[in-house]
Amino acid sequence: MNKVESFQNKLIEFSDKFDRLAVRYDHTVNNSSELENLIDEYSKFVTNRSNHEAWDLLGHYDSNDILQLVVDLRRKSAFCVAIMEKYRALKLHEGNAEITDYFKNIESCIEEEFGSFQLSSDSKVLLIGSGAFPMTPILIAKRTRAEVVGLDIDDEAIELGRSVVEKLGSGLKIRLEKRLVEKLEFTTEATHIIFSSTVENKYDILDQLYSLTNEHVVVAVRYGEQLKSLFNFPLKEVNAQKWKLVEQVTRPDHLFDIALYKKA
Repeated sequence: MNKVESFQNKLIEFSDKFDRLAVRYDHTVNNSSELENLIDEYSKFVTNRSNHEAWDLLGHYDSNDILQLVVDLRRKSAFCVAIMEKYRALKLHEGNAEITDYFKNIESCIEEEFGSFQLSSDSKVLLIGSGAFPMTPILIAKRTRAEVVGLDIDDEAIELGRSVVEKLGSGLKIRLEKRLVEKLEFTTEATHIIFSSTVENKYDILDQLYSLTNEHVVVAVRYGEQLKSLFNFPLKEVNAQKWKLVEQVTRPDHLFDIALYKKA
């Protein structure tokens, strides 16, 4: 078996495991350990530089099956990350605050979120895709005292996320909402907007945000290219009359990179 075949088989193995563990979520922590271990393993796989050669070789194969495998893995891993965040929130509710390697990697990424566009106590931050364990709002609010609003489309994630904020961010200016950006008054006030890397339609929402936001807003889009695209939705072209890419924050050892946009 050559390197490309071995790499492809590993991707298929990950895909099958994500399928198997996703359906075991029963709104308790009973099946959390295996999924947490899998996502930690997958995180290390997509940040392992020794896999770059196999990824590059895989790209030379013009195969619909391979392209579909990559797309499926991206969606399945995003879905399982959402489940793992629920597990972590449920564990916190039971008094267990253990942090997996995946979460440690994400938390270290937040430090450099806006590059040269620094946050302050006067900032108003909107996070799209806050999840059930809203690390980003809590860390930003703790370190800067900024006001942060998180949006998510999952009712359970909002409920669990609010309980996490109550435990870890009590007294901070954080709120979580199940709202569309156009239905949220805070959208027009936001100085900084963050898109989670697992929000698939982020570029559609970014296009929509042009008419909803103030002229000085800075938007951070978390993304992944090449090997990291197995775990993150990649960059897309934007309408150059609306948005311009002003900075990219790339970190080879982190799970995602960040593209910063301002209005054109």
